[in-house]
Amino acid sequence: MATILTPDCDLLDLLSVPFSAATDFTVLADYCARFAETLIETGDPALRLALCGRLHASLALLQPTLNDPIPPHLMESLTVDTPPAAPQHVDPEPDLLCEYSLALLQLLMERAMEPKTEQTLTGLLCELVWYFVEGLKAPRWLRTTDGVKSIGEV
Repeated sequence: MATILTPDCDLLDLLSVPFSAATDFTVLADYCARFAETLIETGDPALRLALCGRLHASLALLQPTLNDPIPPHLMESLTVDTPPAAPQHVDPEPDLLCEYSLALLQLLMERAMEPKTEQTLTGLLCELVWYFVEGLKAPRWLRTTDGVKSIGEV
């Protein structure tokens, strides 16, 4: 499915959205997901390259902060009343998912592969990014009768 620019399309906004090292990691994660979603939907080579560049920039900003403490102003958004379901799959560390995504982006930006391989790697990249974002935005704390506790403690 090709992405078509229309007056109500926010594609141009997406390509020019400002972000920096000061942007909250949850916001950067949302941008990553949007870049990936748009990337997988477009066939335009120039647009794909631009989206890869934006995705790379946002992942590169996230990567060095993955082990930083969560800022206090984000704690409430990562606190839930009921525990999340336990994952039924392999759970790689966020820093590895980020590295994998950056490596795939590098390959895609070089444009040195067959179209079918590029399509497959784009799909893999998008799945990795979405999984990465899901993990970054997953709840960390649980409200209990004894107060707020880390999900790992419950």
